[in-house]
Amino acid sequence: MSISTISPHRGKLLVLLPGMGAVATTFIAGVEAVRRGMAKPIGSLTQMQTIRLGKRSENRNPLIRDFADLAPLDDLVFAGWDVFPDDAYDAAKRADVLDARDLEPLADFLHTIEPMPAAFEKTYAKRLDGANVKKAATKYDLAQMLRDDIRQKIDETGADRAVMVWCGSTEVYLRPAACHMTLEAFEQGMKDNDPAIAPSQLYAYAALMEGVPYANGAPNLSADFPALEQLALERNVPIAGKDFKTGQTLMKTILAPGFKTRMLGIQGWFSTNILGNRDGEVLDDPDNFRSKEVTKAGVLGTILQPELYPDLYQDLYHKVRINYYPPRGDAKEGWDNIDIFGWLGYPMQIKVDFLCRDSILAAPIVLDLALFLDLARRAGKQGIQEWLSFYFKSPHVEQGHIQEHDIFIQHFRLKNTLRVMAGEEPVTHLSENYEYEKYDH
Repeated sequence: MSISTISPHRGKLLVLLPGMGAVATTFIAGVEAVRRGMAKPIGSLTQMQTIRLGKRSENRNPLIRDFADLAPLDDLVFAGWDVFPDDAYDAAKRADVLDARDLEPLADFLHTIEPMPAAFEKTYAKRLDGANVKKAATKYDLAQMLRDDIRQKIDETGADRAVMVWCGSTEVYLRPAACHMTLEAFEQGMKDNDPAIAPSQLYAYAALMEGVPYANGAPNLSADFPALEQLALERNVPIAGKDFKTGQTLMKTILAPGFKTRMLGIQGWFSTNILGNRDGEVLDDPDNFRSKEVTKAGVLGTILQPELYPDLYQDLYHKVRINYYPPRGDAKEGWDNIDIFGWLGYPMQIKVDFLCRDSILAAPIVLDLALFLDLARRAGKQGIQEWLSFYFKSPHVEQGHIQEHDIFIQHFRLKNTLRVMAGEEPVTHLSENYEYEKYDH
């Protein structure tokens, strides 16, 4: 693909955020802090990472933000929905992720961002209860109201275009049902208030109908079913998901490829988490935890390939737990006990205690997804964007494709996609074309 096929960035880019809690407000506040020169965008590939072009000897290593025609941070504007009426400042203060010294200087800006009433039903997040919600006879009516919101916010902000990144809480675990198989069935299901259709699916539908790229940052069923996958193709809109890869799973996708590369066996991997933010409270319900458990537990099998290496991984016992612990707040602790074995089967152990900050890790993901999805839209990409798997615990892939969880392979694919989109050659180990000199002895 030639770079001439990418429509150039112009105007403002509206970032729409369903769920203006800890992650969304940390993202918004962080972007504004960077724009004011108060902080660096640490953790963001789009802002801080370089991309090699050509051979290493050519020494062409521009920043991704300079290489790709991404929307600059100054051109981002924000809007969102939430079940609580707190503006972005009050919501950020309640989330208690950012210290007062970082939050207070941004108060004037954050107070201007007030959430629109959410499309919400307590059935899908039993531990949430807010009054800032839309009322309508059917889910189809709610979806139309969300479409109106999108158009209105684009007009209000003067944005040229928009993207949507789901930052809301995890919904209950749902499998694709009959209503998810075709667009016609899905629209009828909304009109019939089918219980298989959760609120996040309404946001995804509304975004796609308005030509707005959509990413799902939670593990629940949202846009990853045939009806919306087909709608994304018909509307020429890119989609990606699901479940931001932040704390414990991030560590697994870093460590597991290393064990496999060294052909070290794994007998068991026990993972437990404690967290006390709103997400932790929601996940304290078994139905909501099931959504998270599925995305967290599926990582190791794909990376380790026990069907190819039965002696090393066939009998791996993998256990995942999440525990709600209010005193910890957003500073989640992910603890892993890994029982490995090496030469002659001798056992060894690895302990990992990751004292992470979930929203601090997720905020730059929201930024990168917004900018990359907008780039993809302007490049004419449509449907599932597997090259963005780098950012997700359970990457959304085409029917018949196998998810890639190895973070290093994901990263390699992301950068090569950017190279090809810009008309550069993809990089492989053969790119160097080394010539071996002959020496006289």
